[in-house]
Amino acid sequence: MGIAQDILSDWHAAQAALLWQVDLGIDEWLLDDPLNRYDLPEAVKPAPMVAPAGAAPPVARVAATVVLPEAVKVDAVAEAAALAARAATLDDLRAAMAGFEHCELRRGARNMVFADGVPGARVMILGEAPGAEEDREGRPFVGRAGALLDDMFDAIGLSRSAEDAQAGLYLAHVLPWRCLGGGAPLAEDVAMMRPFVMRHIELVAPEVIVVMGNTPLSALTGLQGIARLRGQWQTFGGKAVLPMIHPDGLLRTPMAKREAWEDLLALEARLVK
Repeated sequence: MGIAQDILSDWHAAQAALLWQVDLGIDEWLLDDPLNRYDLPEAVKPAPMVAPAGAAPPVARVAATVVLPEAVKVDAVAEAAALAARAATLDDLRAAMAGFEHCELRRGARNMVFADGVPGARVMILGEAPGAEEDREGRPFVGRAGALLDDMFDAIGLSRSAEDAQAGLYLAHVLPWRCLGGGAPLAEDVAMMRPFVMRHIELVAPEVIVVMGNTPLSALTGLQGIARLRGQWQTFGGKAVLPMIHPDGLLRTPMAKREAWEDLLALEARLVK
């Protein structure tokens, strides 16, 4: 007996066939003749409702306007300046920076990189922002670039691990958090962190500030062009500022190490005076 006969004679067989079609996704009956739905007449618009005689006119409803409170605008630079001014010690400054919530870079960083070296050292080295290795370790100038920097300054008798400030180095960055993707810092991030940098310099009180890269050079002097200005003494707040090529740049361009050695000798001569 064929399936057609089974369906006609057995209710359960018919039900099973119907459920099989539903499982296949068939959920509409087929008509005997094709239907062109484009020929259907347009839907008839319902006639307007007429209120019975004596009924009160309908009350027009007015959509309520929701007024949202304006977002409070925060002057991040002013808040940073206020926090920095209240920092009486380096530990206070570290805590103030750690609690500063307005710099978005902190969201993507593992660690805040505050500083390393000898507080009160005669020479303060200021870099741009932490790299990947610095972000992992929480210290500035580490990895290959940090090892090169240590060798460079050790050659003129300066070290971040020195026991006294006379032969010591103090290292920090303009930005304490790594830039997303390792790109250049945004101007707004530098502007909001600059008050902390200024206070950092005041608390360390170095005789000479070595700025490595365009970001620290610009933050302190407003100048750009580290390759052109390296070795040319500048001033900031009555302190001598020496622009130098960052160790990362020296690793990429070894020929520039000769110019870096000239800058180191100029620094050594200034400290001897």
